[in-house]
Amino acid sequence: MAKPSRSDRSRPAELIALAAVVAVFVGVVVFLSTRAWEVSLVFTGAGFIVALVLLAMLALAAGPVGQEKDLRGNDPTAPVTPAEAPEAPASSAPRERTDPPSSHH
Repeated sequence: MAKPSRSDRSRPAELIALAAVVAVFVGVVVFLSTRAWEVSLVFTGAGFIVALVLLAMLALAAGPVGQEKDLRGNDPTAPVTPAEAPEAPASSAPRERTDPPSSHH
């Protein structure tokens, strides 16, 4: 198994630090609006948990760098061979517009 890179090992610390910054911001805003330490500490803790969960979900949704796949599971950076290329329409000439029959009563 390959050893994880330094950026891969520091990613959890980055997520925790960013969640802490968001939590401190929430706590300061709540304290400045309520002037109650208890309420601001509760909101700081809740903000930390919510921010950490959201950042972790976004990190999981993004997936590891360098392993991008399209919706069909193919590598979008790989060259397209003629066998995999989508078929062109039979006629490249523009089709005439046909209006639906009008119903005048």
